[in-house]
Amino acid sequence: MSQWPDTRILDLLGIELPIIQAPMAGANGSAMVIATSNAGGLGSMPAAMLSVEQLREELQTIRQHTQRPFNINYFCHQVPAPDEQRARDWKDLLEPYYRELGADFDAPTPVSNRAPFDAAACEVVEAFRPEVVSFHFGLPEKSLLDRVKATGAKILSSATTVEEAVWLEQQGCDAIIAMGYEAGGHRGMFLSDHLSSQVGTFALVPQIVDAVNVPVIAAGGISDARGVAAAFVLGASAVQVGTAYLFTPEAKVSGSHYKALRTAKESETAVTNIFTGRPARGILNRVMRELGPICDKAPTFPLAGGALMPLRAKDEADFSNLWAGQAFRLGAEMTAAELTRHLADAGLAKLLHR
Repeated sequence: MSQWPDTRILDLLGIELPIIQAPMAGANGSAMVIATSNAGGLGSMPAAMLSVEQLREELQTIRQHTQRPFNINYFCHQVPAPDEQRARDWKDLLEPYYRELGADFDAPTPVSNRAPFDAAACEVVEAFRPEVVSFHFGLPEKSLLDRVKATGAKILSSATTVEEAVWLEQQGCDAIIAMGYEAGGHRGMFLSDHLSSQVGTFALVPQIVDAVNVPVIAAGGISDARGVAAAFVLGASAVQVGTAYLFTPEAKVSGSHYKALRTAKESETAVTNIFTGRPARGILNRVMRELGPICDKAPTFPLAGGALMPLRAKDEADFSNLWAGQAFRLGAEMTAAELTRHLADAGLAKLLHR
């Protein structure tokens, strides 16, 4: 019998440990999912930056190497209408960097994209039938969500406010990820685009716990056993951990990202919109300091990144996103399987002996 004070997530998702590896588009693939799920947690496969063919290959690999439950994560944003004037204004703002680095300013701007959940993505879910499907930026339209539910998958989605959590429960989510302001990567906000509405994890979690009946998963600033224990004390049924997994050998991070995670100061993260057009937390670098980090000229998500691609090719450290949460300095060098078990074992020990 489990010693965890709340086993609802364990029972709901069919996992042994209440540790969910956060889906990190571009930074994790099937290897991390397999290691986490086989260790007893829930591995999460991010789909937003993969083609349907690439995702199918990753999912085939996962199914070949684990029989444990795993999660596929999708973005639910609306594809923006083209805005040529805004795109020109944005690229004009970046022109001095093009000249400095010797990038071709007059060449066509590359396309930066993130794939939203659609009918083709739904067909992948129906083919592979993952035990869990999670969404970011709300939920897909009802007809698609109904098809996902028909596969038997449990539905999770991120809430950054109490209002979002209540809305997600009303739409049929099986559990809510309470995403605090400390979290790395893209904010899951969808009912409001005002950053002033965002709440820290350990203020947000108990308020969402009080507002909904489904189990709550705490996310944001949780990188060690103390965070795990604190989340359970505040009423969470599990934790979702992202940045700590970036220190594992299974992570797919660039050399610049790897170095920044290990050398930046604890105060050197900020929420920025300049890399994609949507607020996301990362480690400060040159372009964040000089343009923002919030810049009203950045095109709508996910289009802002296109004009930065030629600059990133010239200088990765200063012109690419280095996603990380505020607790990145707590990261430790271990495998994804070791991290999953350590967070659970040490977190439970703190809970039982606090």
